[in-house]
Amino acid sequence: MKTNYNWGILGLGKIAKKFATDLQSVEGANLKAVASRSLKKAEEFAEDFHAENYYGSYAELTEDPEVDVIYIATPHVFHKELTITCLKAKKAVLCEKAFGINKTEVEEMISTAKTENVFLMEALWTHFVPHYQYILEIIQQKKYGEIKSLTADFGFKAPYDLDKRLFNKNLGGGSLLDIGIYPVFAAMTLIGIPQKIEASAKFSETKVDEECLMTFSYANNVKAHLKSTLLEKTPTECIIELEEATVKLTSRFHEPPSSIEITTKDGKKELIEFPVATLGYNYEAAHVQQMLSENKTESTVMTFENSLRLISLLDRVLEKIGLKY
Repeated sequence: MKTNYNWGILGLGKIAKKFATDLQSVEGANLKAVASRSLKKAEEFAEDFHAENYYGSYAELTEDPEVDVIYIATPHVFHKELTITCLKAKKAVLCEKAFGINKTEVEEMISTAKTENVFLMEALWTHFVPHYQYILEIIQQKKYGEIKSLTADFGFKAPYDLDKRLFNKNLGGGSLLDIGIYPVFAAMTLIGIPQKIEASAKFSETKVDEECLMTFSYANNVKAHLKSTLLEKTPTECIIELEEATVKLTSRFHEPPSSIEITTKDGKKELIEFPVATLGYNYEAAHVQQMLSENKTESTVMTFENSLRLISLLDRVLEKIGLKY
């Protein structure tokens, strides 16, 4: 059974730096190679994170025979093409969220993984961090009864630079795919697929959503109120009203370190801390290695079905607000 894996990273922006930082803490993980369209940037990244090789093109890394698994950290619009190229080169792939720009792309990525019989997973790291695993267990066990409502937000004040990725429609810019995916993911994993979606948005000059407000409606009058915005800093919390308690995932609920506040109907309060020594990306990387060691081609946590359900919800929201990439 293979226990050591050579990683490659495609796309060397901010999130790649965070992932590379945490990869150093994963047992059996070795950063073998990195690639950027700028050779100088690749060289600097390799030096900073002790990668053995660096390339000035994505193709060169994909063709490196010593690389076992590739983390794709480019803008969303390049995910499908790069993922398929890597899979056809028989490289396992961990591809950053949003997996693709739409369901059609995600279906093609998954179909290729199945055809090539190569591992593929969407890098939605929240699914793997300790506090989120804990909250999932609470909800699944119905420890405090059924969910009555959920409120989740994610917002920060983005510098209004129309040349940057967040405001560039050609790069899949906008709040929904970049950060709105987290509140949507929370509603999906904690409640399920809504019967009805209502959504509205504010748009930038470049025709991407600067802000997106969503209401997911479920059976028994259960609702999820969700928000993503590039216009202001928000609490970035997830508050779940249950029959017997209110459970709150505190600020920046999608990432560690985090805490969970539980207030029961009789007034008892409990604060559960989840201290984490890393940034949190190590959990998904370790999971990928575990799956590979078991010869799996699909995650048992962030399954293909989860990715398809998630992108389908994002598609429904995009249709409601009239945004098409």
